[in-house]
Amino acid sequence: MSEAFLEDQPVEAVRFELAGDEPAAAVRDLGGVYGGDAWVARGGERGFSYRYTVVGDSEVSVRRSQLTGAIRGPMVPSDEYVVGWLTEGRTELDLAGDAVEMRPDVPVLYPTDKTYTFAASDYDQRLVHFDRAFVERVAAQHLDLGDRPLRFDHLAEPVPEAVRSWRVAITGLTRALRAAGPDSDAWRTAKESAARVFLEMFPPHLDRLPAVLGLPKNARLRAAVEHIHAHAAEDVTVAELSAVAGLSVRSVQESFRRVFDVSPLTYLRQVRLDRVHEELLALDPQVGAVGDVARRWGFAHLGRFSASYAERFGEYPKQTLRR
Repeated sequence: MSEAFLEDQPVEAVRFELAGDEPAAAVRDLGGVYGGDAWVARGGERGFSYRYTVVGDSEVSVRRSQLTGAIRGPMVPSDEYVVGWLTEGRTELDLAGDAVEMRPDVPVLYPTDKTYTFAASDYDQRLVHFDRAFVERVAAQHLDLGDRPLRFDHLAEPVPEAVRSWRVAITGLTRALRAAGPDSDAWRTAKESAARVFLEMFPPHLDRLPAVLGLPKNARLRAAVEHIHAHAAEDVTVAELSAVAGLSVRSVQESFRRVFDVSPLTYLRQVRLDRVHEELLALDPQVGAVGDVARRWGFAHLGRFSASYAERFGEYPKQTLRR
């Protein structure tokens, strides 16, 4: 990526510190950073204290969060990708029923598109915050994305080689900040490198859209299809697709029939089934729950879901999970 590409984006330097020794102040300060309005904190055997430092800019920032005592609460979706790793202490995440206990020095990508809860105690944690638009621009330069959104598996654990590359990238970030600051060419180069390594450490799922959508005559239909892929877990309506595509409701329905021989909502159900299939293949059969995954992707009636799944994949969900 050229330096001009990065320099064209308006950015602001970011540097601040929060610290204190009162649980209520920690909820106010740390909850304020992350939009948490229902957090709870308490002291432990060693009392209570916290310190949170941030340095970088509005595209990438390096952070350290330290706390003696305990804190927990919900995390809401944000416009940033956040990678965190513990150097000591304990943090557990509850991702819609999937419990993830962070392990020392193993980076975790926090969910960005759905609310989850966390519980942490006596910890020292390092974090890197990436502005979502910045990562998407870097991804567009290095991945064959087209207009497709980035999707990540937040339960995936990065491979050791990628973690080693990440540590090198973080060292580059901190050195650039100390030696030259966030307005320097060294910092711009270091943060671009860190974003590339982030995409290697947590490879995004890229939906392979049908080639027919590349035809100019299908440009508006493509917009509707991309919207479905980006919001498959949500309550997508034909009226919503109509607005996104700039077509009448009838034209949207006719376009899906012409190209895919299904209705828009049937196409949505197929995408959801594909997402469930992906997750079940990746889950540990000892801890995975078909019902939790199905409900996460909008299937409320598990009997009908199971029948549709078997029709699409030639096996029932539990069979996929046991592979």
